[in-house]
Amino acid sequence: MNLKVIGTGCEDCDRLYENTKQAIAQLGIEAELEKVEDLMEIVKLGVMTAPSLMKDGKLIISGQVVSTDKIVKLLQK
Repeated sequence: MNLKVIGTGCEDCDRLYENTKQAIAQLGIEAELEKVEDLMEIVKLGVMTAPSLMKDGKLIISGQVVSTDKIVKLLQK
């Protein structure tokens, strides 16, 4: 599983990244987690709101910080 937290390095982006890390740990799954902060990369991904979370190239969270529990549920789908 490939996960990307997308945002320009704001506080909310950092919080979403940390919540995603915790969700991966809770699930005990193998996942590649990366932070995309470069504006050109964000545009290439087609993301217009931050923070956002992509799972295997599909946007699953857009423009909001969600709890670790909510991320766990989204990753289990």
